[in-house]
Amino acid sequence: MTDRSVPAKSARADVAAFLAKAKALPVPAAAAGRRGRLIFAMDATASREPSWTQAARIQGEMFRATQALGGLEIQLVYYGGLAEFGASAWLADAAALVARMAEVRCASGETQIANVLRHALAETARRKVNAVVFVGDAVEESPDALAGFAGKLGLAGVPVFVFHEGGEPVARAALEAVARLSGGAYSRFDASAPDALRDLLAAAAAFAAGGRAALADFTKLRGASTAALLAQLR
Repeated sequence: MTDRSVPAKSARADVAAFLAKAKALPVPAAAAGRRGRLIFAMDATASREPSWTQAARIQGEMFRATQALGGLEIQLVYYGGLAEFGASAWLADAAALVARMAEVRCASGETQIANVLRHALAETARRKVNAVVFVGDAVEESPDALAGFAGKLGLAGVPVFVFHEGGEPVARAALEAVARLSGGAYSRFDASAPDALRDLLAAAAAFAAGGRAALADFTKLRGASTAALLAQLR
């Protein structure tokens, strides 16, 4: 069960720390003339169904945030049910991603974050992945195993942006380690504040498409919405 009693002041500090850390990340080494590539991984277990639907509705913002930077390719990765694990083709428009998400049905099952990280390593070995976004609320795996995969992603230059719904303490410790060891960033969010997730996802997409400078430009343009984001987080 996710603990949603996250103090507003603490949540604001978490997001401020996330933005500061993300701005300090190195620029992705994208090949000239190629779109940035981002793996968008989501927990599709039963507890995540409301947030899954919410995320599908706001995907367009991830793409709009990157169009001026040459665009973005996103691969949807998810797990749920009895050992179900899936990965889409690489998609270059919001409609295709939303359609693929609509095909997924959330079902009871255990987390498979290790499989997400292992998959990201395999994908970047084939062709460079600029970032991984993970959205989830629980960890039911060995933190040491997750840390091992995260460290390998860090060595490969693939940061993991972790967006943690609720902030349950045990899961938080494991997910913060994944973000830190991969060279990425961690932030909590509240599913009752969709603008928060929208802006956080768009910020990660901007980074994947254009690196630190693109993320800095994004946060300048979104000054007002960032303030609203911080006020809405609980």
